Amino acid sequence: MIPYARQSIDQADIAAVVEVLQSDWLTQGPMVERFEQAIVQYCGARYAVAVCNATAGLHLACLAAGLGKGDWLWTTPISFVASANCGRYCGAEVDFVDIDPHTWALDAGALAVKLERAAREGRLPKVVVAVAFAGQSADMRSIAALARQYGFTLIEDAAHAIGARYAGVAVGCGEFADMTVFSFHPVKIITAAEGGMVLTNRADLDKRLRLLRSHGVTRDPSQMTEECHGGWYYQQLELGFNYRITDLQAALGLSQLTRLEAFLARRRELAARYQHLLAQLPVSVQAPQQEAESAWHLFVVRVHSDRVARSHREIFDGMRAAGVGVNLHYIPIHLQPYYRDLGFKPGDFPQAEAYYTQALSLPMYPDLTDAQQDHVVDSLRRLLELPVDCVHD
Repeated sequence: MIPYARQSIDQADIAAVVEVLQSDWLTQGPMVERFEQAIVQYCGARYAVAVCNATAGLHLACLAAGLGKGDWLWTTPISFVASANCGRYCGAEVDFVDIDPHTWALDAGALAVKLERAAREGRLPKVVVAVAFAGQSADMRSIAALARQYGFTLIEDAAHAIGARYAGVAVGCGEFADMTVFSFHPVKIITAAEGGMVLTNRADLDKRLRLLRSHGVTRDPSQMTEECHGGWYYQQLELGFNYRITDLQAALGLSQLTRLEAFLARRRELAARYQHLLAQLPVSVQAPQQEAESAWHLFVVRVHSDRVARSHREIFDGMRAAGVGVNLHYIPIHLQPYYRDLGFKPGDFPQAEAYYTQALSLPMYPDLTDAQQDHVVDSLRRLLELPVDCVHD
């Protein structure tokens, strides 16, 4: 089975982890800060806070933004559920903005219309989570302008997008988003086995993120509410969490970071090759977002269902039967039972729902060979019942 994604681990990665295993620090040691500073340097942000996973990062980012009961978080329905759940963790209400039918990211035009209506109704969001879907940022320039106009905190969920660029700068640099969250899950562009990172240029957000990451506890006398009683002394200033990353994970992430450019180059090659091989098939690929350079975490196609004999389910099952581990990113969040229980229903976000009926994620990872990619496309061609000369020149 060719998986839709997988990690790429080499001997240098293994050696980096072994070195930590043989050191004095397995967690809360120097490797975490080294990883944070390496990401800061790569992205051009002022601060980076490593956490146990990207979901924890989204949660902390929302808390740092002051999101709470009675507030609203808006995001896209086409993402993993974590992009919305982070608002619910804070006790906030969640709503969605439909996707652009071509880029499949949160539609900035639809957001503007919804914000204008919400301003009249007195229910503006406190936080908007814009997802860099498949590795490509949304229209962050327009969304950031709306954030300034309406006063919400803009978080970019860039779990798919370390190494991507927007407007000529690295995603995560902080030029457009107040906070950016990366993921280092094994299927992502680089991995720390698990892990995440929150980037920001604001000292106040960095300070709060660090406090909340570790139980809300500080040993810094300058943050304490009373005089420090001795070297053993610490204070819990608020209710935080154990969202720390280990030195083992940080070492792996730091080693992987040295290979990021090579990973990105191969992903770009594979994306270009897919676009060529699929050109004559009845499918659409993700349209470029103006100013964005994708990291190509995913390669998603939408099957033109009106031009093929098989159903979406039959194509998906047929690809799996052919040894191709396709996936579907994503089921619209508002159609999940939990969110239906909150009042959402089919028909609420028609572009997202139309996307779901056609989408298919094809294998995309640096170790995917050209021969394997040919098999993926040939398998899809057979299921779409087109002759071979429509694919190969």
